[in-house]
Amino acid sequence: MNRERITAAILESAREQIAQNGASALSVRAITRELGMASSAIYRYFPSRDDLLTKLIIDSYDSLGAAVEEAESRIPREDLTGRFRAICRSTRRWALQNQHEYFLIYGTPVPGYQAPQDTIAPATRVATLMITVLVQRSAGQNASGRTFGATPDLRRALSPMRPSVPDVVPDAEMARGLSVFSALFGAVSFELGGQLHNVIREAETSRSAYFEFQIDGWIAALGW
Repeated sequence: MNRERITAAILESAREQIAQNGASALSVRAITRELGMASSAIYRYFPSRDDLLTKLIIDSYDSLGAAVEEAESRIPREDLTGRFRAICRSTRRWALQNQHEYFLIYGTPVPGYQAPQDTIAPATRVATLMITVLVQRSAGQNASGRTFGATPDLRRALSPMRPSVPDVVPDAEMARGLSVFSALFGAVSFELGGQLHNVIREAETSRSAYFEFQIDGWIAALGW
């Protein structure tokens, strides 16, 4: 096999391991055994287990980002609420279809693993879309003069994030956006983690109806 096919086979074997045993149990030795490779040969493709894990994480973030971007792009640019709904819906849809990949990036951190800088851009693709919609909404409402109750303590708390968000978005509105973004992934994780069992009917029509109710609440929280 050529390098590209071997790399793909290694990644597929690693994904199967994660699906069966979780990311913390990822074993390079088990992969080489499954593929019939010498244990040292895999390091020509991935210098370490962490490098392999990083590739899987980046691929998962990129897959999610691409799915959400594609869904959001189909909504008319002037329909900001519709674009927000598309971001939320497509995030949940991708997570339901790719549960092991979702938990790799939004589940329990792998002990001892430190994500490198390479993961930052892929990890922020969905957040960037959300911020774009928030910025356009704020600009359209001439929001620059509003404070929305942003206290000095809140402004200080948001200081690491502030340089990444245009000034047209007031501090408290930025905080609301962050709160909604956190709620989105919390809701998805809650559902995928089985916490809605015997709470919301299992049928997708019921789960979807509840998720739409949550989206309505987030839109209201944003003041749209």
